[in-house]
Amino acid sequence: MSLNLTDLFCGGGGSSYGASLVPGVSVRMAANHWPVAIDVHQLNHQDTDHDCADLSQVDPRRYPRTDLLWASPSCTKHSVAQGKARSESAQDVDAERSRATMWDVQRFTEHHQYRFVFVENVVEVRQWSGFRGWKISMEDTGYCLHEVFLNAAFAGQLGPAAAQWRDRWFCLAHPKGTPCPDTDRWTSPLAWCEPCGSTRETYQAWKNPAKQAGKYRTQYLYRCQVCDSVTEPLTRPASEIIDWTDLGTRIGDRPRPLAEKTLNRIRIGLERYGSALVPVEGRDGKQPLSLERPMRTCTARNETGLLVPAGGTWNDTAHLTDRPARTVTTRETTALVTAPFIAELRGGGSTARPVSQPLATVTASGNHHGLVIPYYSKGVAYSTTEPLKTITTVDRAGLLQADLTVEDCLFRMLSPKEYAAAMAFPDEYQWREDALSKRLRVRLAGNAVPPNMARDLVACAVETIT
Repeated sequence: MSLNLTDLFCGGGGSSYGASLVPGVSVRMAANHWPVAIDVHQLNHQDTDHDCADLSQVDPRRYPRTDLLWASPSCTKHSVAQGKARSESAQDVDAERSRATMWDVQRFTEHHQYRFVFVENVVEVRQWSGFRGWKISMEDTGYCLHEVFLNAAFAGQLGPAAAQWRDRWFCLAHPKGTPCPDTDRWTSPLAWCEPCGSTRETYQAWKNPAKQAGKYRTQYLYRCQVCDSVTEPLTRPASEIIDWTDLGTRIGDRPRPLAEKTLNRIRIGLERYGSALVPVEGRDGKQPLSLERPMRTCTARNETGLLVPAGGTWNDTAHLTDRPARTVTTRETTALVTAPFIAELRGGGSTARPVSQPLATVTASGNHHGLVIPYYSKGVAYSTTEPLKTITTVDRAGLLQADLTVEDCLFRMLSPKEYAAAMAFPDEYQWREDALSKRLRVRLAGNAVPPNMARDLVACAVETIT
């Protein structure tokens, strides 16, 4: 069966690309108000019709009817990613206009009567004063609604997940009387279950069953479907998307010194992650991790810097290998095993995290991730031909005694290409590098829907329809 889709608020094309990965699905129409986004979308989706328009001013009759609708209304005024408290001030006209884009979904749905509707936004959209009225209106239009709360790091049912933390709210809507989608099956990641001693399927377990809404870890966890133990889903590490051929510049040699807040975050990162490599068991709260975890959620701001411990000889051909139990990192025997980490250069309490975790959320408002590489004056190289979780710390005392200083660390900001990779965009996706600044490309990536999330949810709907 062939199904076509309209993508409203399409951005740079994450939702369209993800939907197109589902067999039988094609994107017929895409619309957005930002010319830059339309240009990039058109470059990558040349068989799709495009319209650059303010959708609040568009009559739904302007666009053809399609089987499916994907809509990602503006989320910036719902989100706390800007580091500011949410506001419902009556004077905040721009904010209210941004939130009101949710109503465009209802207008288009009422006119076109799609077979399936997907709405994507930040989790905080449920705190919007108009949310309850919006849901009632969608139901009055004749649709059955299913809310889904999912993190991009766990959306890997039909392919790889994203290497970043990104909590999102989704609404899957279909005409009343038609079959309901099995959203649980399509949003339950695999996890290593310690009591079972094997990889198991999981289910979403809410901390408060009466309030089934929120973010991973804060409001819900995952439990093993066999023994009911709390598990940590398998994830991709940030290290998997980093270009290790570019290690950055020694901080002490930078012509322009880093800000004091940035240096403080790097010092915190050195204390946490710069001393040794330890065994990994895949659960938070155990021990410092190495290169086995995803990055935090990618926002549209370039917020990640890479700090990589250097010393001895660094093998530029070091590579990553996926292992069945978990995405783990292996390197050539001549590589120096050290602990690079990400310095988060933004407010909100962010400091540093290892590259073994997913990248923090990429926002649309700037460059906020720095890669830090401690330079060990007493570097110790040893074999890492086995998966990291089986490797113990070699000469750990020597590494702990190494004289680490911020000035001797290598540092650089993550690139737009690395951000896009963390969002699960393929390498061949085009971002108009010839015409767009790094800042604009980061903004495009940070505003995008991770393709893997769209892919899995559209596949869920297609399974239901067919």
